[in-house]
Amino acid sequence: MLKTNELIEEAVSMPVEIRARLIDKLLKTLNPAQAEIDKIWAAESEKRVEEIKSGKVKTISGDEVFRKIKNRLNS
Repeated sequence: MLKTNELIEEAVSMPVEIRARLIDKLLKTLNPAQAEIDKIWAAESEKRVEEIKSGKVKTISGDEVFRKIKNRLNS
């Protein structure tokens, strides 16, 4: 069995695509998918996209959001 440092060295020497797959698999073991919650978030995301496309809601640029936050904190 590989020691921790050997395993890490082996992993970082892999091609980017394989490292990305490895990272994805490892992250999924830390935070396993919860199918019902994923479905709810997917539906919410689709609803929000439709609201933006239809003009029902107005988007705000990231710069404007951070400016407003900064102004609130400085008040």
